Amino acid sequence: MPRRTATMLASTLMLIAFLCAGVLLPVPYAEMSPGPTVNTLGEHDGEPVLQISGHKTYPATGHLNMTTVRVTSADYRMNLVEAVYGWLAHDDKVVPHDTLYPDGKTEEQSTQENAEEFSQSQESAKVAALKELDIPVRSWVIVSTVVKGSPAQGRLHAGDVIKAVDGTAVKQPADVAELVTKHKPGQDVVFTIIPAKEQAAAEKENRTPTGAQDVTITTTTSEDSGTKRAIVGISAGTDHTFPFTIDIKLADVGGPSAGLMFALGIYDKLTPGDLTGGKFVAGTGTIDDSGKVGPIGGIEMKTVGARDKGAQYFLTPADNCAAALKDTPGGLTLVKVKTMKDALGALDDIRNGDTAALPMCTAKG
Repeated sequence: MPRRTATMLASTLMLIAFLCAGVLLPVPYAEMSPGPTVNTLGEHDGEPVLQISGHKTYPATGHLNMTTVRVTSADYRMNLVEAVYGWLAHDDKVVPHDTLYPDGKTEEQSTQENAEEFSQSQESAKVAALKELDIPVRSWVIVSTVVKGSPAQGRLHAGDVIKAVDGTAVKQPADVAELVTKHKPGQDVVFTIIPAKEQAAAEKENRTPTGAQDVTITTTTSEDSGTKRAIVGISAGTDHTFPFTIDIKLADVGGPSAGLMFALGIYDKLTPGDLTGGKFVAGTGTIDDSGKVGPIGGIEMKTVGARDKGAQYFLTPADNCAAALKDTPGGLTLVKVKTMKDALGALDDIRNGDTAALPMCTAKG
């Protein structure tokens, strides 16, 4: 065989071998890409995203689109070829697998966590919107989750209302951890609670709940990477009673990042006129009960998805501005927001055509 032919054959075989290795060799990465955007003022799968009953509503015909990110599943094993393709692709982002699924989190655990965060974001969006409208909302602290195998298992249950810890009234979820950690591991802590069933019955019957109980739990030592402290194995959250019904009908979405856009959609439907003035506005951001907007992941993917859908303006959490500016799609204006009040002010400027007054994103936030 001529030397040149042999060399070409060897090179071809090596190339084939490298390609095969690339396809077969798993790498510890995951991929993010733009997901669907949904107009919170419109319909999804044939029904309105926001459904409000028991209060006057107004037609809202603009665009206030929430945005999403697609990610590969926890058990998906990317190969080297896919990773390289993802790195080169403009609209995709390859990140370490542990970034999306830390501590070996399974697909089931991730889905459950995202569902819980999505549910909480809906509640906070309702509260934030109604507070901006000076519509009162009743709130109380509850047991959000109970860790399996913890001292609280079987003693406290999800939905139990926490009235006090060691006789000190609880006003917000952070109070619970603060009071528990005043103890040393092995000491008892007393929770004054109203059982979830009694609370639900009282709400249904429109009466004050009764039957408060004291539950004594022996603390144990925390096992996470933080400072060792006394814990009982619960997380505290907030539950609310609204003066009328607000339903958010959107399945197959997880995580807390749609909170801001849900809050704005609710506000728009409860007020006359259109917040956007006919402009196509999209955005993202977590929101808490006070209306504070927090950062989210995958901002670059969300701006691409929004612009592909037709968005002209993108409401961007201040802490995400620097990342969003690195590769902003052409024709999309990034508007910086820190609170719901900021977002409403920006929408006023957009509606009135006063773009010079808009709080634009900068590299510093």
